[in-house]
Amino acid sequence: MIKKDSFIISGSQENKILLDVYYKNNSTKKDVVIFSHGFKGFKDWGPFNNMAKSFALEGFFFIKFNFSYNGTSLSNPTEFVDLNSFGNNNFSIELDDLNNVLNWIISNTDFNQQINKNRINLFGHSRGGGISILKANEDIRINKVVSWASPSNFIKRMDESKLDTWKNEGVAYIFNSRTNQNMPLFYQFYEDCIKNKSRIDIENASRNLNIPHLAIHGSDDPTVHIDEVYDFQKWNSKTIVKEIKGANHVFGVSHPYDDKQYPMHRILFRIHMMINNILCILIKH
Repeated sequence: MIKKDSFIISGSQENKILLDVYYKNNSTKKDVVIFSHGFKGFKDWGPFNNMAKSFALEGFFFIKFNFSYNGTSLSNPTEFVDLNSFGNNNFSIELDDLNNVLNWIISNTDFNQQINKNRINLFGHSRGGGISILKANEDIRINKVVSWASPSNFIKRMDESKLDTWKNEGVAYIFNSRTNQNMPLFYQFYEDCIKNKSRIDIENASRNLNIPHLAIHGSDDPTVHIDEVYDFQKWNSKTIVKEIKGANHVFGVSHPYDDKQYPMHRILFRIHMMINNILCILIKH
């Protein structure tokens, strides 16, 4: 029997963090997996709830959360109803949010009988994968890290030809084809990147990692090219790379996700392959 609980905790700035925990409610102490969603994502996107249950069934204590400035709200955690917060988000906020989640689970006495506080693992999709790698490098509490479709460089993804316009106008817009929204990115995002350039240097973090890192990527990813996953292996020979043939950035799934409509969808097999790869590295080390 999988138990799910939801909590509201302090974010790194004014906004709160909404998080869920999934676990088998027994007396066995469990390794913790903390999952970070990606850009224009949220904790309940697509198959993430099913994924959380899969980890819990395998004996892990699984945490997924919404970054405090991801554009959703506590009352509407799956819709981008707070575009002002979305525009004011940045990598530093997300790293500090993740730190708050870490502090919360380690200090939470309610789960003393459920978790092994010396076995904390990070797992992230896309931008959340990059955040997980960065956090794993700067925090000795992390035991292992898994990145899924993660970019190998944050700053290079910005279009330098548009920086002057972005600075002059104070905002740039990213179109969300799923929601049909023009989502703002205020210029503070770029300013934070430059101010904290060394902290968000994924290459440096990857080179310095001395814990297991599993990097999973779809061969047909149009968002983050497959070549980027092999950067991690180039920078750190201990990094394990798993390329999933034919998979795209989200392994073919979408939001909303209907598991009744697609119970045997072939892409789900790829997701299960990915989960099995993750479980293997988490259990073996």
